Amino acid sequence: MHDYGLFRFASKQELFDKAIRYWNPDKTKFWLKAGIDLVIDRREGYFLYDMSGRRLIDLHLNGGTYNFGHRHPELVETLKTALDHFDIGNHWFPSVARVALAEALVKVAPGMAYAVFAPGGAEAVDIAIKSARYATRRRKIVSIIKGYHGHSGLSVATGDDRFTKIFLSDQPDVFIQVPFNDIESMERALRGNDVAALIMETIPATYGFPMPKEGYLQACKALCEKHGTMYIADEVQTGLMRTGSMWGWQAYGIQPDIMVTAKGLSGGLYPISATLVNEKAGGWLHEDGAAHISTSGGAELGCMVAYKVIEMLQRPELIANVQAVTDFMATNMQKMIERHGDIFTGVRQKGVILGLEFNTHPEGATFVSRALYEHGVWAIFSSLDKRVLQWKPGVLLSPETCNDIMERFEAAMPRARELLHQAQKQA
Repeated sequence: MHDYGLFRFASKQELFDKAIRYWNPDKTKFWLKAGIDLVIDRREGYFLYDMSGRRLIDLHLNGGTYNFGHRHPELVETLKTALDHFDIGNHWFPSVARVALAEALVKVAPGMAYAVFAPGGAEAVDIAIKSARYATRRRKIVSIIKGYHGHSGLSVATGDDRFTKIFLSDQPDVFIQVPFNDIESMERALRGNDVAALIMETIPATYGFPMPKEGYLQACKALCEKHGTMYIADEVQTGLMRTGSMWGWQAYGIQPDIMVTAKGLSGGLYPISATLVNEKAGGWLHEDGAAHISTSGGAELGCMVAYKVIEMLQRPELIANVQAVTDFMATNMQKMIERHGDIFTGVRQKGVILGLEFNTHPEGATFVSRALYEHGVWAIFSSLDKRVLQWKPGVLLSPETCNDIMERFEAAMPRARELLHQAQKQA
């Protein structure tokens, strides 16, 4: 019996049966078919514990939500203390928690003037698009093929067909997509001087972290300036020190007009996101500050946790640890390629953002993900390029855990090779 106080399950199988019956049939069946029978129970630091008690090292981090690990003691204490004084708050009025967090965010994001809060990344992207449309009086939005910016009304229209067409959300005349790293296509998309904004993840995560070519992001920004288009940097997965800089756009030396941060801003404890805008993009805040409202956007409990997150990310010891983990992974991944180059074909890396390439099968990373899962490591494949395994170490990962990860990676390779060979025979 698995007893959780308010509810209980007689077995893991009962949980799966009810997940199919009441929650999400397709998702549940997908993971079971893939050999991933994970039901997350206890979690602490960079470790997950399955409902059956099995431990996994978390290299998924739910897209960077658990940048500091699960239930980081300082963040837990911050939230507990905040509960003595705060709740969600009232979005209509100035708030000590929202104002303090807004100031902290603007101070670590040069060029930004205001912070507008939301509960999650998709709504924050909606705010970014609306702000760009207000500032430019234009409607069109350009995004990247295989890009991903969330699932709400405007954000979903910027993404892959997989997410738009099922809900009749594709609007090809208004939301235009171009290939990543193709500056000629970008120029053609913008040259009509009728595009409100270009929105891009600094490194497209769901596409498998393809790295921007030298000068590409700078060229995109220059085209935006030339054609009166606002540049929106989606920093949901590349921000908060994951590239080695506070924001990915800083690591590449560009200046967005608008940026979005979410996931890790919450510390994994209380949902919160933010859209940061420059003075022009934030003009609507002077004209009608209630043009966008969100009851739980900028919930004061979330603001308290996020304020602590920003403070922790600026600590010299954390910045040094990010560099140490970056160097460790770079060195050890090259060694792994030397030993397993028949299946492990390349690494895409910027800081603690890595995409591991398994190009010998169109879904190669799915089999490696399963092999790692069987060896106590959870790393997810990229949804829109299943040849690539997302590898996302946390910013506070210890040397001991780093070594443990690589030992398990090495131990999983024979199983990964076996699964890949089976798949190739069946193809």
